[in-house]
Amino acid sequence: MRRTTLAAALLLIPALLGAQDLVIRGGTVLTVTEGVREGPIVIRDGKIVAIGDPAAVPDGVPVVDAEGRFIMPGIVDAHSHVAAESINEGSVAVSSMTGTHDVVDPYDINIYRELAGGVTTSNILHGSANPIGGLNVVIKHRWGATADELVFEGAPPGIKFALGENPKRSRGMPAGVEPRYPATRMGVVDVIRQAFLEAEAYRQAHADHEARVARGERSIPPRRDLKLEHLVEVLEGTRLVHAHCYRQDEILQLLRVAEEFGVRIATLQHVLEGYKVADEIAAHGAGASTFSDWWAYKVEAYDAIPYNAALMAERGVLVSINSDSAEEARHLNQEAAKAVKWGGMTEEQALATITINAAIHLGVGDRVGSIEVGKDADLAIFDRHPLSTYAVNRMTVVDGRVLFSTEKDREMREAMARERAELEERLAAGDGAGGDREGRAGGRR
Repeated sequence: MRRTTLAAALLLIPALLGAQDLVIRGGTVLTVTEGVREGPIVIRDGKIVAIGDPAAVPDGVPVVDAEGRFIMPGIVDAHSHVAAESINEGSVAVSSMTGTHDVVDPYDINIYRELAGGVTTSNILHGSANPIGGLNVVIKHRWGATADELVFEGAPPGIKFALGENPKRSRGMPAGVEPRYPATRMGVVDVIRQAFLEAEAYRQAHADHEARVARGERSIPPRRDLKLEHLVEVLEGTRLVHAHCYRQDEILQLLRVAEEFGVRIATLQHVLEGYKVADEIAAHGAGASTFSDWWAYKVEAYDAIPYNAALMAERGVLVSINSDSAEEARHLNQEAAKAVKWGGMTEEQALATITINAAIHLGVGDRVGSIEVGKDADLAIFDRHPLSTYAVNRMTVVDGRVLFSTEKDREMREAMARERAELEERLAAGDGAGGDREGRAGGRR
């Protein structure tokens, strides 16, 4: 796997700064769910054990001085492709046998860059080339960890569905790839319905086999099908569906098909025309994870409006704001702020769209998304209120470990600059610092 010089150096951060016992002194605590409080925050074994109680501060524990700063829950991004080596298996219409958990790249520098923006949890989704795509994986931004250690333990499993232009692929296939069904919106819905029918039959075949075995009869078990196994989990409600969508008609189509099979869609992703059918979304019980103000970048998005998040929330839909972009994820606090300007949300409601609401969408709201005693110590410390245009994240804590700080980042960059200058000076002097040509010490064979 690739590893940049910067990434290699920054792997030292957990060792340099990390301690799962920590005290954050002072600062304004934006709990999101329990109002605004004052510090200190006491962290033990990666969990928050006290808020605002000076008597609870233990001796001998590292202290972070947050006086004059704002402490918010670590940002949760409900739609991301960070740290994924590939995201689309577009050769088939149903690719539920694949999953992004198999292609997590712990060396992706964007994990660190998003930490710098206060992001601590991301939902890595399959792409939108298929009506039914691959499995997702929820990660924590534990920079310096292995691929397995990045995985958010206990997060409910999920899968990506997609509607509209991307899965119907009517604008042409990549060079050398044969056209495949579907090519229309009604074809997309047919693929989803047919896949559910096949999953129902697969589930029944296994139930019949188990019944025969229970009766003492001889029975050959059905052939295992990895594609259908995961769709059976959807039918049984143990795997969450995160569905890419834009238009009101396709949103209603998916909700109706899901209800036909007794399935609840966990989140409608992007859902740019959600404001038109917000009542139906709320009645179904789906969440909505949308963009703050992306619109008119393609025909499907022409009716998107910046009031979408607020209007859906007013109608009873649980709304989060996501990035779908490693760059946008670095300023999701500003994206949330737009809901205050364009939709009249309160500051607490806006912060909820990138914290607790997103955490609930991913089924991890009991662990992250708010600053509460007993929850994971995933925090971001801003120098101004995080909804300010001028706010800069100064420190990010994951599981009680400081994995980003502007101060330590500056020190490491300066150290790397000095090392580079020293190596260039040695090379210029011809002392063979780069190794010889016979394969020794970094030379080429």
